[in-house]
Amino acid sequence: MELQTVWFFIWGLLWAVFFMTDGFDLGIGSLYPFLGKSERDKHMMIHAMGPLWDGNEVWLLTAAGVTFAAFPLVYAVMFSSLYSALMLILFALILRGVSFEFRNKVDNPAWKRIWDSCIFVGSFLPALLFGVAFANIFKGIPIDQDGIYLGNLFTLLNPYGVLGGVLFLCLFLVHGALWLTVRADGDLAQRAERLAGKLWPILAGVAVVFLAASYVFTPLYNNYRANPVLFLVPAIAVAAIVGIRYFLMQKAFFKAWLASAATIVSCTFFGVIGLFPNLFPSSIDAAYSLSAYNASSSPLTLKIMLIVVLLFVPVVLAYQIWAYKLFSVKVTDDDLAHEEMY
Repeated sequence: MELQTVWFFIWGLLWAVFFMTDGFDLGIGSLYPFLGKSERDKHMMIHAMGPLWDGNEVWLLTAAGVTFAAFPLVYAVMFSSLYSALMLILFALILRGVSFEFRNKVDNPAWKRIWDSCIFVGSFLPALLFGVAFANIFKGIPIDQDGIYLGNLFTLLNPYGVLGGVLFLCLFLVHGALWLTVRADGDLAQRAERLAGKLWPILAGVAVVFLAASYVFTPLYNNYRANPVLFLVPAIAVAAIVGIRYFLMQKAFFKAWLASAATIVSCTFFGVIGLFPNLFPSSIDAAYSLSAYNASSSPLTLKIMLIVVLLFVPVVLAYQIWAYKLFSVKVTDDDLAHEEMY
């Protein structure tokens, strides 16, 4: 297998892991004003994601770093073409991180309301805009032969792009609600369970519409038609979505959360496999598309990077598995008594 192919799928895997891990805290933040009925609820929601959210975003840095190092031309064109959307995501994530720290520095209701709003905005915008960005990549970006983007922020807000944003938002909302059923207790956990049940049919419906729209508006299915065995990936996504409902009915909340994680990963790989070998396709002319082969670094660079990844990514994975196991227990009142939330 060629190094460019290996790195293409590592690139896709890193994005999938980021969406799987950071998705639940983006979901919790988006649900924050709706489930946070009391100060105790809000504290518990922040504690539920507090020890993990910043570690989850390591995968965002890794995915962006791999794009820069393995596919520098894609990095340059992507971050110039999607500049407005990506800067909105960056500022929102910064705002969210600051909000966790500043919220309890002043014991004043107005002060807390400001930072509560920032937690919501800093979670909702990235959840939506990541979906908009990737849906547009699946559809194709209007770039010319020089990699110049012939559009603006509103060009990205086309029906298929918005549908991708809604899909990502639904995925993360369900993922976040399920994590609250695992970590929260009492009335908050019960309300999160009920909300996850109400959100599930919306997620399933949006996922079906997105799959159909992808057939109409994108060339994603070309690779699947050429290799029918690949249809196993969307089949896994469908099975995982059904698994969420099944485990919710069984009150097996952590298994439901794992099924949600599998849904996010398989949905991401549905798009990644459909894209191959393109990383940044042009909607103007396929000849202008940036692929794993015409936009990669030198073979020596890819080889050295692969050695580094094989050595250190297992260490990061082992640490995160340990952290998730450690913080998969219920948040207690003793935890809420401490100001530190992460």
